[in-house]
Amino acid sequence: MSERALVFGAAADAYERFRPGYPEELADLVLAYADRPVRTALEIGAGTGKATRLFARRGIAVTATDPDPAMLAHVPADVRRVRAAFEDLPAGERYDLVYAAASLHWTRPQGRYERLAALLTPGGVFASFGGPTRLADPAVVEAVDAARAAYLVSDEIPSPDGTSPQEEMQWPGTELRRAEWFTDVRQSVIERRITMGADDYVGLLSTVSAYLELPPPRRDLVFRRIRDVLPPTVEVTADITVHLARRLPRS
Repeated sequence: MSERALVFGAAADAYERFRPGYPEELADLVLAYADRPVRTALEIGAGTGKATRLFARRGIAVTATDPDPAMLAHVPADVRRVRAAFEDLPAGERYDLVYAAASLHWTRPQGRYERLAALLTPGGVFASFGGPTRLADPAVVEAVDAARAAYLVSDEIPSPDGTSPQEEMQWPGTELRRAEWFTDVRQSVIERRITMGADDYVGLLSTVSAYLELPPPRRDLVFRRIRDVLPPTVEVTADITVHLARRLPRS
């Protein structure tokens, strides 16, 4: 797992408070795709359990995994929790559903899809979903970009395989289509707009890895500069891009 993936524990409380959760529509989409009973699920990089709660509410026995104990501490106590990076998960146990909520890009590319397939029952479902939370007003975007330009050019993570944002199929769908263990790769988008206060938006930024990697004094300065140019409330787009794939039904 990338070292950058291990910076979130320092902001675990903010992550739980400021990051949006996931809508019931997402669970509906994944379970309809499965088209068979889903009794067990494994979450890769569960964080504070935003997606864990979504699927656990459906009566699924979820195993939430994350390498950071500060993040896992927020996962509901009645959920099975395993402190481990994806690459260190023990072999042998298989699940009807394996999913990654805004976390797959932190896993090691080498052998990624073979490991995923090994964790799934034949015909089981893999789901990857997430997406950036972006300011909706172009004028506010411009002001924020200018405010942080001297310290941070961009706070987004580029496509892991270099796929252009203009391509119809985005990562990881691009790689899943080439992976020999998966079939029936689909991509969907759940559109969301959220209105929040300026302080909550800065709180959200405090959970983004690009800011967490800045030295604390510089990070605080950037947040003050951004807060100074924000209106009292902001509207953000928080679309969820969902990729689904089915493990080929062979042992």
